[in-house]
Amino acid sequence: MAKVEVKDDRRYTKDHEWAKSDGDDLVVGVSAFAVEQLGDITMVTIDVSEGDEIEAGKPYGTVESVKTLADLFAPVSGKVLRSNEALEDEPELINDDCYDKGWLIAIAPSDASQVDGLLDAKAYTAHLETEES
Repeated sequence: MAKVEVKDDRRYTKDHEWAKSDGDDLVVGVSAFAVEQLGDITMVTIDVSEGDEIEAGKPYGTVESVKTLADLFAPVSGKVLRSNEALEDEPELINDDCYDKGWLIAIAPSDASQVDGLLDAKAYTAHLETEES
């Protein structure tokens, strides 16, 4: 498997999503590994709205690609602050820049310590080495 970019400034889930602290907010997206596995992303559906409560591990939307349809799972529980509306018209932003312009939602965690339970970059890289490609 080719080495994919894993950024040190965020935490990761085993479902290949990232979470980056932005003040008190947590911005969430999909990792470069997920993008590589999905292929060209053709549609993003976010099933939550601003103000909705979401629960860690529960689906909040889907990403559709030429290969598959994949659920998006909340990395932490909390309140949805905003979603990336640009993805409605430009889902390919995830392919182009999954760690910046291709973010999905921002969450106000109900308990900030939840973030500590996510994988750091080193642990996520180790997790990737165990994944079958």
